[in-house]
Amino acid sequence: MNLELFLARRMYGTRKGARRISRPAVAIAQWGVAVGTLVMFVSICIIVGFKQQIRDKIIGFGGHVQVMSYESSYHGEVPVVADSLMLARLSAVEGVRHVQPFVMKPGMIVANGEYEGIALKGVGTGYDLSFVKDNIVEGELPSWGSDSSSNSIVLSRNIADKLRLSVGDKLNIYFMQQGIKARRMSVSAVYETHLTEFDNIMALTDIYTVRRLNGWGGEKATGIEISINDYNELYMVATDVNQVLKQYNEVGERLHAPTIEDLYPSLFSWLSVLDQTVWLILVLVLFIAGFTTVSGLLILILEKSNFIGVLKAVGARDVSIIKVFLYYACIVIGKGILIGNVVAVVLCLLQQHFHIVALDPSMYYMNSVPIEFTWLLVPMNIGIFVLSVLMLLLPSMLISRIEPTRAIKFE
Repeated sequence: MNLELFLARRMYGTRKGARRISRPAVAIAQWGVAVGTLVMFVSICIIVGFKQQIRDKIIGFGGHVQVMSYESSYHGEVPVVADSLMLARLSAVEGVRHVQPFVMKPGMIVANGEYEGIALKGVGTGYDLSFVKDNIVEGELPSWGSDSSSNSIVLSRNIADKLRLSVGDKLNIYFMQQGIKARRMSVSAVYETHLTEFDNIMALTDIYTVRRLNGWGGEKATGIEISINDYNELYMVATDVNQVLKQYNEVGERLHAPTIEDLYPSLFSWLSVLDQTVWLILVLVLFIAGFTTVSGLLILILEKSNFIGVLKAVGARDVSIIKVFLYYACIVIGKGILIGNVVAVVLCLLQQHFHIVALDPSMYYMNSVPIEFTWLLVPMNIGIFVLSVLMLLLPSMLISRIEPTRAIKFE
């Protein structure tokens, strides 16, 4: 049997004795660790959830990787030939889940005496519209094909409110294409993602209509969106896609495949700043846990000086006595971490399912505090436990300076 662990457990569990100066100090230390762990757990879940939701919204509008022409940056709407061979080659790249062509066309909506600039995005058969469906707040998403015009359009809540439009209303869209072209459409649905950078400009319709507006054939597209299986492999997949495009560049098409992070660097730079917040939280939690447990251990050692003197008198070595108090500290820290985790999980699950804490969507891009559990919480908990115990090694050395004769007379 481990004698040091046995003594530590008896010290932690005993309720006898007159002097109990250390009891509130140990309780404060334990609850300090619990509160610190709770703050760490909840904060990380919120930060990871916030990053995940914002990233998913950006990807929902543009995929993980996009194949497009270099010429589009300088000469406007230069198409990519998204034929079946091109799509098959891109689909064959390892890590790619789905490929889908799209066509873009800038225009201006005029309705009810108001006007609003938009980016009209045409999508067709095979396009994954699950993200749009999840964010529909009014009406129903039409079933768009690639070979016929639907004359229907899906607007964002922001655009619909500015133009005082609702489902079923008619509107006129004007395009600059060798003069001014007009198109009359009907609002079939309204979506809302709270990501204002996109909600303020993006509208959707069938790909056939936008191709006709651009004067393109049936296989031409503004670009090809590529969805991947694992976001951590984003740049590796983009590199492989660019390797596929080399054979097209050799015949003068000049294609490239930027990632979603390359297309929207400001948004992703902003998200990367949140990683620094995670480290700041971890440092603060470690400071709280370390300070409270070190204080509690010092008070306990001073109170138990007579006990330490007796152990030394009967032949116990300093190392063995230090182990007793380190085991005791491990019990305190471990129980504090356990309490913090249990309370944090309950709070996070309540928020995740019932959205108790609301947010202003105009400021935070979402209407409630997001929660996302991550496996990183496991090593973080272990790290807090290990580092807290390591911080106790120095104050535990005080035990070696206690002399048995003076300690026993201390009573």
